[in-house]
Amino acid sequence: MKDKLKVLVVGSGGREHAIAKKLLASPKVAQVFCAPGNPGMTLDGINLVSISELDFDALKGFCYEEEIAWTFVGPENALVAGIVDSFEKDGFKIFGPAKDAAMLEGSKDFAMRFMNKYEVPTAYFETFQNSEAAILALADFAEPIVIKADGLAAGKGVVIAPTKEQAKKEIKLMFKKGQKQIVLSEFLAGQEYSLFVAVGRKDYQILPMAQDHKRAFDNDQGPNTGGMGAYSPLPQLPKHDYQRMLTEVVEPTIAGLRQENFDYCGILYIGLIMTAKGPKVIEYNVRLGDPETQVVLPRIASDFAMLIDAAVEGQKLPEVVATNDACLGVIVAAKGYPGEYHKGQALPTLESIDDVTLDFANVSENDHSEQLRANGGRLLTVLAKAKDLTTAQKLVYDYLGQHEFIDCYYRQDIGKKATHKSAKDF
Repeated sequence: MKDKLKVLVVGSGGREHAIAKKLLASPKVAQVFCAPGNPGMTLDGINLVSISELDFDALKGFCYEEEIAWTFVGPENALVAGIVDSFEKDGFKIFGPAKDAAMLEGSKDFAMRFMNKYEVPTAYFETFQNSEAAILALADFAEPIVIKADGLAAGKGVVIAPTKEQAKKEIKLMFKKGQKQIVLSEFLAGQEYSLFVAVGRKDYQILPMAQDHKRAFDNDQGPNTGGMGAYSPLPQLPKHDYQRMLTEVVEPTIAGLRQENFDYCGILYIGLIMTAKGPKVIEYNVRLGDPETQVVLPRIASDFAMLIDAAVEGQKLPEVVATNDACLGVIVAAKGYPGEYHKGQALPTLESIDDVTLDFANVSENDHSEQLRANGGRLLTVLAKAKDLTTAQKLVYDYLGQHEFIDCYYRQDIGKKATHKSAKDF
């Protein structure tokens, strides 16, 4: 490779901020653009491009004009809408699965049928197109019951109903809101884990694992969100259980991708739960997770950009080398999220210090100053990298405690399952 690369990241959240930073850290990368990005990214030297992630023609035009080597797709909506097919049709190199493969995230029913076909362990499930049939089928399930919107829902389309009476209400509500299809599945008990696989056309590499925190409030209370924080590595996960995940889940999944002849050159996220009977898959995502990306990428010591470059060039993927360091991130969200949230409130002046860094998401610029404002939903991730999780956890919560966030909130117990500590313990 003679010249340094110019690359494009599609998306605007904390995940895309983390991806862009990691790519820019490569000595082989000259510039990283992000479309549309967010104003917080500019603090790290990322160039913003004012093009929607779903405006494929404009994105391709930008790639042509700027001689972009390849594009990395962050969000699932662009993948499910067929951005990869559009780019490849016109000869542009892109990292992400094609539209047919993206259905592994675009439809819960499609994904679970795929798992059953290729003997990937998962929950018992049934799929329904109307509330009457779904309510009748509640007799097939023990309480609690998991109810899933079949399509994309930004991580918020799953309800765990503690009773069948509550399940009836939730089923009716989902169809009333316009759902065409829902999935009922058995509840799986155990700790949840996030496993990421970089899939090339010839082989694959496993990235560091993480644990997400889906519920809005401490002690896993409240509604499901897109994720309120994450950490990596997972000291509570025994090596033999991890090996079972690779053997019983990853290997048959990859074999299934090949058997289906999917055009899959991208990241595969596998949401796992370690049950008393072994690992089972909760869901597939066809991209990096948010907020797991923010804690996984800082632990990769090898050149992440060259991993992606090898994938889009159809070459053998280089080994992914992880550091022994720990990384923990806490999401700051607008008050009210994931429901009706506050918007427009000024954020405190935030700067990276020592081992604490920031990945911005839904923020906007204040017209009258350089101060950033909240733009609703999840606003930013505060991250720390340290020799162990307890130290990283303390660094994050100390940093958060030194700043006043108006009409915002964050969980105080991210990482507790590994460290047995919450913010109040420091």
